[in-house]
Amino acid sequence: MTKLLAIIKREYLQRVRTKMFVVMTILGPVMLVVFTIVPGLLFSMKAGGATRIAIVDQTPDARLFKPLSDAFLRKPRTENNTGSSAVETINANTRDRAQSAGKALSGSFAIDPMLDMHGRALDQAKRELNERIAKNQLDGYLIIPSDILTNNTSRPEYYGRNVGDVITSGQIEDRIDRVVRTERLIAAGVREQSVEALSKPIDLATYPVNDKGEVGAKDSGAGFLMVFIIGFLIYITIIMYGQVILGAVVEEKETRIAEMLFSSVRSFPLMMGKLIGVSLVALTQLAIWLLAFAMFTVYGISALAGGGSEGINVPHLPPVFVIYFFLFFVLGYFIYATVYALVGSMVTTTQEGGQVAMPVLLLLMSGFYMAFPVIRSPNSSFAFWVSMVPFFSPITMIVRILSQTPPFWQIALSLGIGFGTVVLLTWLAARIYRIGMLMYGKRASIPEVWRWLRQA
Repeated sequence: MTKLLAIIKREYLQRVRTKMFVVMTILGPVMLVVFTIVPGLLFSMKAGGATRIAIVDQTPDARLFKPLSDAFLRKPRTENNTGSSAVETINANTRDRAQSAGKALSGSFAIDPMLDMHGRALDQAKRELNERIAKNQLDGYLIIPSDILTNNTSRPEYYGRNVGDVITSGQIEDRIDRVVRTERLIAAGVREQSVEALSKPIDLATYPVNDKGEVGAKDSGAGFLMVFIIGFLIYITIIMYGQVILGAVVEEKETRIAEMLFSSVRSFPLMMGKLIGVSLVALTQLAIWLLAFAMFTVYGISALAGGGSEGINVPHLPPVFVIYFFLFFVLGYFIYATVYALVGSMVTTTQEGGQVAMPVLLLLMSGFYMAFPVIRSPNSSFAFWVSMVPFFSPITMIVRILSQTPPFWQIALSLGIGFGTVVLLTWLAARIYRIGMLMYGKRASIPEVWRWLRQA
């Protein structure tokens, strides 16, 4: 026991005192924001200015050109502007000015003046517009069929330089849909003011009901984000510290330190000391992150509210969740850390370890992706079974607890199966670890590992 404690102390202090620990402790929350919020912002961001489009309206008297232009430029329908002067003119000489105006008006689009279709065939208009796209005077154009207000099967067409931009295509489709539906209602005799009033979106208020039939506070949707953040936190932490275990084992093997260590301590306490020591480092880092989050919750949100900003709704987490989070984090860490230690004893370099550990990483990623259907149906049969699989349960069961807490027996069963798997994996890994750490020269094959397991 004394030797085990000495190994744990060495592994813990050696890593906590490093600059990398301090840097990752500070950058951890930043990385969490970068990998959760920033991708959504980047996905919705449009670079390069407003999309310059022309509208070829074939409806009688070009009825849809004005409302479509206003919709693209986000102008209210109550503005009584008429004719093409109501929209920004774009041509080769005023392109930059129009892009700036388009950004100010819509943030996404700038509209070309209405084409005069009198005496001009559609094919001729399309050829002219295609030439303007080739000369970088336009980004695309819309063809509005003449019967779109009377024929439900009639479809508008969009021709553009970058039709692979699904965000812009979706915005165009949404604006056309809203305008056409409004104009169809007006044509059917509904007053325009009534159309605007009746078309306002509905804001659904959601209230959780617990297993006792009690109604909780109004849910703002922050619970879903919290579920995703917690699952991602477990996922990234296990990956990060699993790699630490792998690197530490390979380093001891490359430097031949393991030969000296085995002369004074058995392989099992040596491996367990390494696993426990690194797990304490991970828990220390997590505790700092959670403390920072708690301080932000208590003081930061109060300061924002006092400054006049809109309140940030933080979902209520019961105290017992802290216990569940700790247990499932330790479970996930020991399952994957033991596998990483086993991989480290099989390979000769860190590069080989990264290649062999790829299936382990894919297994952990599978658990993270399975969390998404679990969020939607936390009490389904699928959610139950994936939360019982030890390699998935550290993420999927936590997601279930956060979304809709399952019965206690399911949580206890998942923990029992998981820690039973930890004991089995630790026993197997220790037998392979003792022989693998003394093997040099080449990476061990699966038959060789099986032979070590039988001989140990």
